[in-house]
Amino acid sequence: MERLIGDFFKLVGSHDIEIYNEFSLQHELGIFLRKKYTNKKIQFERNVSYFGFDKNNYEKKEIDLVVFSDKNNLECVMELKYPRNGQVPESMFSFCKDIAFLEQLISSGFKSAYFLAVADDKLFYSGSPDGIYGFFRAEQEITGAIQKPTGKKDKSVNISGSYKAQWHTICDSMKYCLIEVTI
Repeated sequence: MERLIGDFFKLVGSHDIEIYNEFSLQHELGIFLRKKYTNKKIQFERNVSYFGFDKNNYEKKEIDLVVFSDKNNLECVMELKYPRNGQVPESMFSFCKDIAFLEQLISSGFKSAYFLAVADDKLFYSGSPDGIYGFFRAEQEITGAIQKPTGKKDKSVNISGSYKAQWHTICDSMKYCLIEVTI
């Protein structure tokens, strides 16, 4: 899957595929994967309950992109982000929530899981490494209890595994970060 994602972003970088927000990322990536996995289902925004999971036990209710043959052959899940209107620390916390959700899905039987973020705002991948920023700007380990960085700071998410965010250039200021989530 990592190679396919790299191939996808080569096409984005050469302007053969255009992405401009999270919706376009989800759909263009889904179309790309459907061409590669002709014998698999590639579905969007699939509720976890479809797979027999109790949605009340999950960080989120819907999976951004899922690859599977049937309900008993759970291949790959992906959570996607393409933040467009600032709110950098809040978006980074949302990234962490997605990683925790993917860990839950792996625990429930999916064979592989990936978190994918695209950013064309350099504040997501460069700048001060303090606080939550360090996870996505300085390759600090994303693990343990991570507290909501703004507002009342009354929420946290727990990451069981340990991950590092590395950004790869697509073109100009646009970069992507792909994290394989395991437990």
